[in-house]
Amino acid sequence: MSETTGPEKVASAEQIGLSHREATATPPRDASSWAKKVERLEVDPREGVRGTNVAGRRLTGPVQGFGKMWQKTYRMDAGPDITPEQAIATWREHFPEFWPKGNRFAGALTGINPGDVALLDLAIGGGVKLSTGVFVLYADTESFTLMTPQGHMFAGWITFSAERVSDSTTVQAQVLMRANDPLYEVAMTCGGHRKEDKFWAATLTALGQRLGVQDPKVETSTTCVDSRRQWRHARNVWHNSMVRSVMQTATPSRRVKGQASG
Repeated sequence: MSETTGPEKVASAEQIGLSHREATATPPRDASSWAKKVERLEVDPREGVRGTNVAGRRLTGPVQGFGKMWQKTYRMDAGPDITPEQAIATWREHFPEFWPKGNRFAGALTGINPGDVALLDLAIGGGVKLSTGVFVLYADTESFTLMTPQGHMFAGWITFSAERVSDSTTVQAQVLMRANDPLYEVAMTCGGHRKEDKFWAATLTALGQRLGVQDPKVETSTTCVDSRRQWRHARNVWHNSMVRSVMQTATPSRRVKGQASG
């Protein structure tokens, strides 16, 4: 992994924001690829996940986050025999199957589609699952983008895409994010970034294997876009899904012990 923080190579938050505004201002090729605007997330129960800390939450981009802003890119060469459309179709249809063991993504049965809300249970150690979710902001034949809700580990977007480079198809996941609150910022600094890098590298490796790539290799690049912390958003900690997940895990066990002693 390479981390670029030199002043000559660090993009500004304003530049990132401008490019996003320009992208969203451009008429989309297909309006149906974009999710409709939502004020708060609504979810249906999904089998196999707890499904907490999502309903009623607002969506959050990097502007609403607390910590330093990072852009991370995980890239893999899928070879000449796979088209971008084939790669993205496989990724959208089988997205949960490529996640590392111990983590659960419960989306719609039809795959990744604009406006869907997926529920997540993520392994954070000690037998505790962090319960959160993601919103499908955009999806077409060559890319799809997920956005995070309040309380997620980070505020931002994850865009999964594929493109033809020379005679080969390149597949990548790109994250633009800030840790959502001070607790998450500490967690990301103390190993969270490394864990996230391993997570997405493992995901792309699994995708490559499904696509028939021999010995898939994932390149990781990390750039600090904005080194400032946004203290005005420190109160995001109120929605922290990690703290709430720990409490939600512990409370039922205390209740059972109380009933047993009674």
